[in-house]
Amino acid sequence: MYRILVSDVIGAAALDRLAQAPDATVDYRPGLSPSALHDLLPGYDALIIRRETTVTADLLAAAPSLRVIGRAGKGVDNIDVSAATARGIIVTTTPDANSIATAELTMGLMLAAARHLPEAHGSLSAGHWTADAFSGIQLHNRVLGLIGFDRVGRLVAARALAFGMEVIAYDPYISEETARDVGVTLVELDDLLAQSDFISLHTPLSPETHHLIDRDAIALMKDGVILVNTARAGLVDEVALAAGLGSGRVQAAALDVLESEPPDHEHPLIGLPNVIHTPHIGASTQEAEHEMSVRIADQVLAALRGTDYAGAANLPFDTNGDFAEVRPYMELAVKLGRLQAGLAGGPIRRIELEVRGDVVGRAVRAIAAGLLTGILNGDGDPPINMVNAPAVAHARGITTTQTVGMNILDYPNLIACQVEWDGGRRMVAGVLFGGSEPRIVQVDEYRLEAKPDGAVLVMLNRDVPGVIGQVGTILAAYEVNIAEWRLGRDRPGGEALSFINLDINPGDEVIRALSGVKAVTAVRVVNL
Repeated sequence: MYRILVSDVIGAAALDRLAQAPDATVDYRPGLSPSALHDLLPGYDALIIRRETTVTADLLAAAPSLRVIGRAGKGVDNIDVSAATARGIIVTTTPDANSIATAELTMGLMLAAARHLPEAHGSLSAGHWTADAFSGIQLHNRVLGLIGFDRVGRLVAARALAFGMEVIAYDPYISEETARDVGVTLVELDDLLAQSDFISLHTPLSPETHHLIDRDAIALMKDGVILVNTARAGLVDEVALAAGLGSGRVQAAALDVLESEPPDHEHPLIGLPNVIHTPHIGASTQEAEHEMSVRIADQVLAALRGTDYAGAANLPFDTNGDFAEVRPYMELAVKLGRLQAGLAGGPIRRIELEVRGDVVGRAVRAIAAGLLTGILNGDGDPPINMVNAPAVAHARGITTTQTVGMNILDYPNLIACQVEWDGGRRMVAGVLFGGSEPRIVQVDEYRLEAKPDGAVLVMLNRDVPGVIGQVGTILAAYEVNIAEWRLGRDRPGGEALSFINLDINPGDEVIRALSGVKAVTAVRVVNL
């Protein structure tokens, strides 16, 4: 039974969803102090938060059972993602759930700043009728510059184009074709700053984008520009923006996010007449709140069950697309990795991966993560899984490369990996029969169709009469039942490789007895 702690306010629909899960229990404890959360979190498998809870490395270290952190929302500024990744904890977010709400707020702030709506409202509320004092500008025929062209940026672009605006964008990770298809022109950042009448921010916060809008950037802007930020507060140097607003280079700013929330009375932007502030309400619509809450509940449950990793922010592979189709191949890769680790004659130093087929070809990084997870075999504190396996492998000096040209069988959607250790190497390959039944089909030059499941006795012997009978007799003497026996050989009378599935894990005395069979040259038990 999974234990889930919710430490921030989320919608009732999400709590109902969690309560209805037959394999989970949920504790709803919003408003916990950091020390109370630190004391309470150990023993929980998942933590669901919004922006109020801060997840630090120390907090994670105190929660050895934690497997999933669900962040209802887009940003992960309040989560030490690196520490979570190192501990193998999945961080899942809902980046698209509030996209429409944020895009609509962005347009609302643009209109409010362009037409002086807050000042006009305040003036009339104070008993004044001074329409001439609030002459603004139209959005029509103005240039909107989008810094970042994520989903929100694209939704803003569609709405701005409907207003008759010209839309340009800066995003180094978007192709010109993608932007052109929706009527947007990609430009360099300096050109965007110089050409835009309105600038709206839609890029993630990172070390590279921190204070992207600083004194130098503002100096490049067109006089009278209007700046809108509904993304992340740290994108803007607020002191520099205050100076730009004071000089007139920036006509107005409309901000839903501030670096200090709530701001103190000395904040450089609070109270300026040409600044519109909203208290971080980008996701605050009934529809967005419901969608975020329900989606994070579903994502956390799916991640705990291992059925899907939608929204994962720290997996070393893309979770988009049909995960249900890719997942069995990832699980096959884990078994291939465990087999390689169990048979290797020393620590594995190098891994070569080859995939053949459309499905596996689209999932190379996911398959590689599964392979590394199996090879590292959960060895570590914290345990190793698909989240942290690539980083652990890198730290241990294990190199992983994709290759072509291995001498492998021609199966559709085949996964083959060759590993090297000091003094040896081995290649294994596997497929899914019918898209669901995993099979080992090749070990070096030996061809077979073996189930990678449970306790497996892997044996190498001279291909002479009587070996199967002797091995069966020894296993029977120790009451070890054979579930399935698959065999491949290099040539008649040469060497044979047996893959024997057992009902129980044989003890060391069984292995010693089998090693005493004259024709047996090697024997090993691997748990798959």
